[in-house]
Amino acid sequence: MASGAAIVHPAPRVRGRVRPPGDKSISHRYALLSAIADGPSLVRGYSTGADCASTLRCLRGLGVSVEQMSRVAGDGTDVRITGMGPRGFRPPSDVLDAGNSGSTIRMLAGILAAQGFATTVTGDDSLRRRPMRRIVLPLERMGARITSDEGHPPLTIHGAPSLSPIDFTPEVPSAQVKSAVLLAGLHADGTTSVHETIATRDHTERALAAFGVRVTRASGTVAVDGGQRLRGRELMVPGDISSAAFWMVAASALPGSELVVDEVGLNPTRTGIIDILRRMGADVVIIDGSLQDEGEPMGTITVRHGELRATQVRPDEVPGVIDELPVLAALATHGGELSVSGAEELRVKESDRISALADGLRRMGADIDEQQDGFHVRGRRRLRGGEVDAHNDHRLAMAFAVAALGATGPTTIHDAGAAAVSYPEFFSVLESLRA
Repeated sequence: MASGAAIVHPAPRVRGRVRPPGDKSISHRYALLSAIADGPSLVRGYSTGADCASTLRCLRGLGVSVEQMSRVAGDGTDVRITGMGPRGFRPPSDVLDAGNSGSTIRMLAGILAAQGFATTVTGDDSLRRRPMRRIVLPLERMGARITSDEGHPPLTIHGAPSLSPIDFTPEVPSAQVKSAVLLAGLHADGTTSVHETIATRDHTERALAAFGVRVTRASGTVAVDGGQRLRGRELMVPGDISSAAFWMVAASALPGSELVVDEVGLNPTRTGIIDILRRMGADVVIIDGSLQDEGEPMGTITVRHGELRATQVRPDEVPGVIDELPVLAALATHGGELSVSGAEELRVKESDRISALADGLRRMGADIDEQQDGFHVRGRRRLRGGEVDAHNDHRLAMAFAVAALGATGPTTIHDAGAAAVSYPEFFSVLESLRA
């Protein structure tokens, strides 16, 4: 890969064994909770992605001691974080930079809402276009004061010495919004509740419990009592199933393929990708699954190619596979058919993922219709390859690469370096799996 571009050649099949990087979503949460805990924590297998590095950089800017220790190449890093207690952060000397990470800015805002000083958090061009009113409104209801650029970063968060608890129902199902409110709720005087009409990933609830917080969950509502203190501890981050999805799809797509994915997270709010792959015709077997002390299950998955068929992804399924939808579209270009609806959220990710995905796959020769809330891919003809633009979006860069494996000619992916946001080793691992 050179100058941010990668050339991907067709492959007859993929075979091998892979351990994906540490789960991005879990890494963010373990780092943030470690920072407000009492005492040191050791997070093993922390994600190597740039987004999770942004969270550590912001924490350091707030006076938190963060020590990183390298592990086996491609197997994440170990991070030792010395907790500063619930309101122990120090005012930063400069603006905090969340890079490309929406997770960092949204969830960190929940903690900053309770600090006794003002903090400005910004990010790159892409992050500064992403909507933040969805966290600004509930945090201001709790007592913080937040200024923004017409609802976009940079955010200046004026923390309140005392937050009020709220009962909150997000307008758009979002684990990041839920997490921001719950993290602020830890510092409120009373019980804070978040009501979900469609369940989102529950990593925050599990992580809070791992740090000793009492979390109440019932009938779509999650609640925490303010004033609870967190205890530092040692935790292991499972492999990221959203990163593993690219290899699972590659094995599903190419005849004669077989891949084994080791130590991958199997949180039931994240395994919708497995259900959809099976519906599309892939042979997916969970060889081993175990529940860790902190409640995050992980195991080994074997994926083999199967005859692809037509499938629909329903709106109620979308929150559970929101990150995997681009690569599922790539799978449909190898055969079969995929229709997705209820996925408007894709338009406000790192890019407008619906428009950019449709444009890129069409440039490669795909039969794809763009819709306001999704897309429809028909895999009736083989891709020819070509030149595509990932629009600085890590998931598009990797999805285009998986689609390119089934083309008749090479594909040049511009902005392919964006893969480093979540999976810096992606293109080298891709080459190692060719068979």
